[in-house]
Amino acid sequence: MKRARLPLLAVLPVTVIAVVVATPFVVGDHPLQWSSGSFMPHLVLDGKEPSGPAGSTSGDGKTSAAPSPTTEVAKVDKEWKKGMPQWGAQLYWEDNPKHSLAYIEKQARLHANYLVGLHANSVSISFPFFTGKLASTAVSRGDKTPTPDRLAGVLEIFHEAGLRTTIRPLMDEHSLKAEKGWRGSIKPADRSAWFASYEKFVTPYLKAAESEKAATFVIGTELNSLEGDAHWETVVDDAEKVFSGEVAYDANWDNYVEGPITMPVNHLGIDAYFPVKVDDDASVHDLVDGWDKWLDRKATGSLPKITVAEAGIGAMNGAYHAPGDFYTKRAVNPEVQANWYTAVCKVVQERKMSGVYWWSIYFDDDPNTKPDDKVASRLDFAGRPQSEKAIKTCFTSDYAGPGTTTAS
Repeated sequence: MKRARLPLLAVLPVTVIAVVVATPFVVGDHPLQWSSGSFMPHLVLDGKEPSGPAGSTSGDGKTSAAPSPTTEVAKVDKEWKKGMPQWGAQLYWEDNPKHSLAYIEKQARLHANYLVGLHANSVSISFPFFTGKLASTAVSRGDKTPTPDRLAGVLEIFHEAGLRTTIRPLMDEHSLKAEKGWRGSIKPADRSAWFASYEKFVTPYLKAAESEKAATFVIGTELNSLEGDAHWETVVDDAEKVFSGEVAYDANWDNYVEGPITMPVNHLGIDAYFPVKVDDDASVHDLVDGWDKWLDRKATGSLPKITVAEAGIGAMNGAYHAPGDFYTKRAVNPEVQANWYTAVCKVVQERKMSGVYWWSIYFDDDPNTKPDDKVASRLDFAGRPQSEKAIKTCFTSDYAGPGTTTAS
C-alpha cells in the first residue's frame, strides 16, 4: 500500500528538516552473501582479492589501522523506535576498489563501536557520485563510489550494532569548481535526460537499502536548482516501488529559510550551517539565540518533523561566522566546536526536533585517534575530547524525542 506523503512540505509547522548544508561559503548489483557475520569476498583483481592498506593515512590527516581479525560489534544502549530522537553522525565514505572486503568490514566495525561509545542510535552513510559540468545531462558512479553490494555489507554491520541507518548519495563537486559552481547550482541542458540518468544511478542503491532494511533513503541532497521540478514525482514514485522505508530530501539551510521546499517526499532534512555573528567566547545561550533567529524565519515554536541532518563547525577561531567553511584552517579552538554542539543539541531539544547528525566522520579514518591539525579538516570532531564530551552529553540527555507524529 502506498504510504502517505507530506503535502510538498510547504506548510511551515510540518516541515521536516534534516539540516545538512554544504553551503558554498566560498560561494544491477546484488547484496553480498554472508557467513558467520563476515563478508564473503566478491571482488577479484588478477585472480586475487585486493588487500587494504597496511596502516594508511587518509587525506584528512587520520590514520587507519591495517585490517585485523573480526572484532565484536558493540550494541547500542537502546535501539531507535519511532518517536525517539535520532542521535547520530554522518559517515562519509569515499571507497577504494583496491580495499578488500576484510578492510571494509574492519572499518565498519570500528565506526559502529565508536558511535555506540558516543551513545548514538543512528548513522547516515553519505557517499559520492559524479557529474561533469554544470550543464551535464548525466551522473555516474566513480572509483570513489561504493558499489551497492559493498554498501549492503556495511549496513548489515551497523544493524548488528542496533543503529538506525540512512543512505545518502551526495554529488561530488570537484568537477564543478572550474565553473565556480556547486551541487546546488547545476543547470542540466536536458532535464529529462538528467533525471533519467539519476534514477538509473540510485535504483541499485535503493535495492540495497531495501534488502538491508535501512530506515531512510535520501533521494537528493542540496540540489537547490532542481527543487520543485516535476521530474521528482516520477523519481520518488519509482523509488517507493523499490524501497519501503522513508524517502527523504535534504535541503540546504539557505533555501530552507528563503521559501518553501517543494519536494514530493515523506520527510525533509536540512543541512544546517546557520552563521551566527558572535565572538569566539560567546555563551551557549547566545549561540542558541542565533539559531532560533534563523529558524524563526520559517516557523516558530516546536518543530517535531525537523531533523538536523547535517550540523557541524570547525574547531577554530572565527568559525561561528561561517560554520560550513570546510576548507579554511585557522588557529585550532576546540571550545568553539564543543559549545556549538551543545547549543545545537539544546535547540533540537527545546524545539522538539527529530534529532541531529553531526558532520562528519570519514570512513577510512580511525575515529579513536586525534586529528593531525596540519592537514585535517577543522570540522572533524572524532578525537577531540571536548566535542566528544558534548556529543555524549547530548545523546544521553533525558530528551524522549518528538513522539509519534503523523503528516497533516
